[in-house]
Amino acid sequence: MTKTTWATALRVDDGFQLADVDPDSTPGFDGDKKDGEKALDKRRETLSDLQERLYAASRSGESTDAVLLVLQAMDSAGKGGIVRHVVGGVDPQGVELAAFKAPTDEERAHDFLWRIEKRLPRPGFIGVFDRSHYEDVLIGRVRKLAPEGEIERRYGAIVDFERRVAASGIRIVKVMLHISRDEQKERLMERLDRSDKHWKYNPGDVDERMLWDDYMAAYQSVFDRTSAPEAPWHVIPANSKWYARLAVQELLIAALEDIDPQWPVADFDVEAEKKRLAAS
Repeated sequence: MTKTTWATALRVDDGFQLADVDPDSTPGFDGDKKDGEKALDKRRETLSDLQERLYAASRSGESTDAVLLVLQAMDSAGKGGIVRHVVGGVDPQGVELAAFKAPTDEERAHDFLWRIEKRLPRPGFIGVFDRSHYEDVLIGRVRKLAPEGEIERRYGAIVDFERRVAASGIRIVKVMLHISRDEQKERLMERLDRSDKHWKYNPGDVDERMLWDDYMAAYQSVFDRTSAPEAPWHVIPANSKWYARLAVQELLIAALEDIDPQWPVADFDVEAEKKRLAAS
């Protein structure tokens, strides 16, 4: 699948309805799990090379570009697997990971985007938001943590913020990993069945699960209000973990290929240094 096909298959466009997305589907990919895992492994080298070029270009001062991957999903949808199996395939010195939890007292004293802006990736880096500013219009709406008027204000603030971020040279890749309610139930049950996964289980996940339909409606509003040309949303069917990982990897590769980072030119005489080294 070409980068254009991946974007077309997964991007949220006008008229998009989350309810129409089959979480078991693999849009644009005709292979099975074995084929997908081979493709993931094969393309990992491409992603790693592009990331290293991005980092090198920024170290020389020739580039101010960066990439921001925003991961949103219901609990157990596979965000951690994306971080380990996709982002984990590149040099960690060029990655900045931020996992946003409940805001601290200091963070609550500022606008909701204050803590987000502080964690934007530096030039040359791939930034990853494991959950993000979108929690403030998802949980915030479902749990009524803010008045309706404030939620409405936040939609507009997010669009303006992301437009400014994109203009600064940061490519924004926004992803919602979409699993079915039944698949989530199986994954949560597995965490209870296996003692080595108890640490992953949070009793509060069941409480949020009871509000599934409310969350799906909140996500639909997010897509309607905040998918923009400079920062479009991509909804990835995620019942098949291998497909979700491959899809995110391809979206990152596409973002980096659009940047097209180049190896910096040496600021010294290469041939002279070869002679000096040979004689040392």
